[in-house]
Amino acid sequence: MACEFEIQNGSMELFKSSIGKNDYAMDIGSGNYGCSHYRRRCKIRAPCCNELFDCRHCHNEAKNSLEIDPLHRHDVPRHEIKQVICSLCGTEQDVQQNCIECGVCMGEYFCGVCNFFEDDVSKKQYHCDECGICRIGGQENFFHCKSCGCCYSKSMKGAHRCVEKAMHHNCPVCFEYLFDTRKDITVLRCGHTIHLECAQDMENHFRYTCPICSKSICDMSDVWEKLDKEVASVPMPDIYRNKMVWILCNDCGANSEVHFHIVAHKCPGCNSYNTRQIQGAPISSCSSRVD
Repeated sequence: MACEFEIQNGSMELFKSSIGKNDYAMDIGSGNYGCSHYRRRCKIRAPCCNELFDCRHCHNEAKNSLEIDPLHRHDVPRHEIKQVICSLCGTEQDVQQNCIECGVCMGEYFCGVCNFFEDDVSKKQYHCDECGICRIGGQENFFHCKSCGCCYSKSMKGAHRCVEKAMHHNCPVCFEYLFDTRKDITVLRCGHTIHLECAQDMENHFRYTCPICSKSICDMSDVWEKLDKEVASVPMPDIYRNKMVWILCNDCGANSEVHFHIVAHKCPGCNSYNTRQIQGAPISSCSSRVD
């Protein structure tokens, strides 16, 4: 889409001449340019297809749409972007914060590693060297977990279960890649990550287990107490009264033999009802033993 300049009809030369005379010239147009993803005063030239886009997300949405041949769908390699186009004067140039022609600051926040521009600095952007990308929220509020390979809130430091490369996968609900998503992410009790809105949708549909490992995602003790009463109020017929079955507890991982019940099976180890019936007793190890 062609750039629509605010400075037109001969006023561009007057604008250029004001550079150096007015210390505020670099702030001209701040917040007035950009796209639905970012406020910025430049466009990027995608190195993969040599086309102009407002930002990498605009490129990825366009080049991964259903109208595009699956063989030609792709994401822009953000670290390989070399050229940007000033939104005010239209000058194409190497990646840099200030336009070489009109001097305008093309993004109040600028990262030369990610080739990222943004005028809305209220997001408190910062670059994480270990993640290799820019994040939001203020560097003072986050730490990089080397085990998980991503940044977490400092409130979680020493209080979360580490999962190797916890965000380097798709959201188990919507399948969007989590590591560089722009949406809020939450870490479940089991350590797996998921979009916050996806976790809320799960709860709204009464899904309280991790889609990856099936562990409970919240304190279910009140629910287990209600199930205790439900099980006690439903006596089993004589034919099933002494029937025993093997179960696997999704919360503690224990295998147990319990009385069969039509309502639910309770783990005798952790008192969770988040269990599944298995075929039989756990298979003993077949490896040779050395005394």
